[in-house]
Amino acid sequence: MLVLTRKKDESIIINDEIELTIIAVDGDQVKLGIKAPREVEIHRKEIYLQIKAENNEASQLPQNLLNILQRK
Repeated sequence: MLVLTRKKDESIIINDEIELTIIAVDGDQVKLGIKAPREVEIHRKEIYLQIKAENNEASQLPQNLLNILQRK
C-alpha cells in the first residue's frame, strides 16, 4: 500500500486520468473529490463488496433457472 500525505486542496493523479483531491478534513473524516472518466466505476468499499457478493450469489443460481421459471 502506498501511503501519501496531502493537505486540503492538494491532489494525487492515478494513471493519467483519475484525480483525487482532498476537499476537507474534519477530525477523523476526510472528504475526497474524484475526477474520473464516466466509464470508470467508483464505489465506497462497503458498497463494492456488497455488489461483488450479490453478483457471486447470483452466479450460483441453478443453470436451468430459466426453465424452472418458465414452468411456473
